Amino acid sequence: TLSEADVAALVEEVGLTEVVALRPTAEILLEGRSPLRDVDSVTHRHFTLLVERGMRTDVFAAEETDEEIRAQLPADWAESILPRQVTPGDEGEPPAVRSYLGYLTDGTENVLAALRSLAAGGPGAAVVHCAAGQDRTGVICALALAVAGATPEAIIADYAQTAEVIDALVAKLASSPTYAEDMTRRDVASHTPRAESMRRVLELLDERWGGPVGWLEQHGFGADEQAALRSRLRD
Repeated sequence: TLSEADVAALVEEVGLTEVVALRPTAEILLEGRSPLRDVDSVTHRHFTLLVERGMRTDVFAAEETDEEIRAQLPADWAESILPRQVTPGDEGEPPAVRSYLGYLTDGTENVLAALRSLAAGGPGAAVVHCAAGQDRTGVICALALAVAGATPEAIIADYAQTAEVIDALVAKLASSPTYAEDMTRRDVASHTPRAESMRRVLELLDERWGGPVGWLEQHGFGADEQAALRSRLRD
């Protein structure tokens, strides 16, 4: 939905050079190509945090070659997403917390890959996004901010900021057939990010891994990569 003016603002004023997209293939096929894909100076990288069924995990190849699947997607696209398994012990956590922990469990490699892309990218600005920019994006940005040295309260506040624009965001997504059902079957409050959700995720990461950075370290995101990401975000 970016206009030509939006693209110009991002590329020429903000200095955008990288897009890290977190949506699964089916979701992107339904929504179409971003106008930014036509800008040669902007690199796109795709790291879905939802495990996809079968071989259709390369969104760029699918966009160009899988016309039959593209035609079938509107009726059953959600079936291409494997259901997340709730980790034993997490059954009693709120739904948002379970989902966020699920990204770390089911999408571990792509969580790390997204952060590695940010660490190795540049010069220039990067955009990290999913559909609403609060859940999948919120988890990746929380980890990145932790590596950059942000305090837990700053990370929580950054995540909760989406609540300030949730009405317009839900209205925008509800105008798309891809998201309309999910947006309209629940009230706006149920879509609103709550500070306590991210606070609880950070608490559990502290208890189990010694914090977000501890989780990253124990999953292979080492000191050199952390230093590179910290430098890009802070310097």
